[in-house]
Amino acid sequence: MDSGIFFFCSLLSLFNFFTSDYTVVLANGGGGAGVIRVSYKFAASERTLGALRAHDDLRHLNILAGVDLPLGGTGRPDAVGLYYAKIGIGTPSKDYYVQVDTGSDITWVNCIQCHECPKRGYHGIELTLYDPKDSLTGKLVTCDQEFCKEIMRGSFSGCTANSSCLYAEVYGDGSYSIGYFVEDIVQYDRVSGDRQTKSANGSVIFGCGARQSGDLGSSEDALDGILGFGKTNSSMISQLASSGRVRKMFAHCLDGVNGGGIFAIGHVVQPQVNTTPLVPNQPHYNVNMTAVQVGLDFLNLTIDVYTIGDNKGAIIDSGTTLAYLPEVIYTPLVKKILSWQLDLKLRTLHDIYTCFDYSGSVDDAFPPVTFHFENSLYLKVYPREYLFPFEDLMCLGFQNSGMQSRDKQNITLLGDLVLSNKLILYDLENQTIGWTEYNCSSSIKLKDELTGSVHLVGAHSLSRGCSLNDQTVLFSLLLMALLHGFFTELL
Repeated sequence: MDSGIFFFCSLLSLFNFFTSDYTVVLANGGGGAGVIRVSYKFAASERTLGALRAHDDLRHLNILAGVDLPLGGTGRPDAVGLYYAKIGIGTPSKDYYVQVDTGSDITWVNCIQCHECPKRGYHGIELTLYDPKDSLTGKLVTCDQEFCKEIMRGSFSGCTANSSCLYAEVYGDGSYSIGYFVEDIVQYDRVSGDRQTKSANGSVIFGCGARQSGDLGSSEDALDGILGFGKTNSSMISQLASSGRVRKMFAHCLDGVNGGGIFAIGHVVQPQVNTTPLVPNQPHYNVNMTAVQVGLDFLNLTIDVYTIGDNKGAIIDSGTTLAYLPEVIYTPLVKKILSWQLDLKLRTLHDIYTCFDYSGSVDDAFPPVTFHFENSLYLKVYPREYLFPFEDLMCLGFQNSGMQSRDKQNITLLGDLVLSNKLILYDLENQTIGWTEYNCSSSIKLKDELTGSVHLVGAHSLSRGCSLNDQTVLFSLLLMALLHGFFTELL
């Protein structure tokens, strides 16, 4: 989710509904591994291209032990992909459902002051408003704390030492979340053995959302908030790593076939992946693209086309569904793909989606597309991944970013369309990112930095209601009940 955080005095009027229990003053201003349960927000039956576009607009701990964050749902474009996790916050802990977003640096949940926030969200999920007063470990973050100073980039006029540090996070489509920062305990699952976890926690600063707009407050799409896994020091991964609870590296593997997948914090030792350096001084996970290949043929493009605009390199963002390419890349790419089937009758849906009638095997009829990056790393996308069915047609998931709004024009942004069925490794300690094709319904190996032991972290799918381990426990309990009844009859 591409977003910016802004602090400005004109937002002060938006906080008039805060209770007197909280002092709110607006300020000016510019490892290990763990597990959190994640579900997919949109069901496969909800296949609206408008929802795809709207979603992408909206988006644009024991010490050094592993964390397993179970995934649910599916990343396919025809399912309008979005993943969310269930985390515990506070003492005593309460459950919150938050969107997992590698494009956001701020984690926030809706707070007790949000009188317009829905009580139930997507698919009837019961949502919870966070109240710092209800948690024994919850406390306000004030303007004089280092976190607030860094967020505000050194501008403090109007912000006094004992005042709350406010945030206003504005997204690409004009939606926003505004509120104030708090600090509390976040619960997660620490990897303790092969496919085994134990409860762990860490203190994290996050936003307490008092008001949302747009889809963030929609009763149909609402969640409790957003779990930011971006690059900066304010993100969840950075905060846990700075406290020494986890390594500053994580990985995900989104299962585009069966749904769900793997999301883990820590040092992945298997599978091994080749990496490419992150572009320095960029706010997101940007990498240098060097070429685009369609089948066996490379597009005839000069190297400078990959550095168009202010955004340097291609952005890797698991929270975005589709793939966006500058017009100078998009046009020859689509032309080359469609040249494999010259008799196609093209249709344009919603003025931007290129679709056609086709009922055969797309993998047999169309070429794979391979994106090449620095350090000889490449990412191959198969036709079954970049083509998706909609209204009895087959549509291209590649989008022309030259037609986007000014702030997103001609960016290269690679979302779940190209990231599914691959293990993606984010290594912030070495400022690299890498990937490899992988069976996302299997498992990976994570290293415990204290003991040196290596543990399996398996795939999950929360939308199925339980993991493999949960199913085993349920089966055992059922078997014991049956045996108990059998022996009771004998006696």
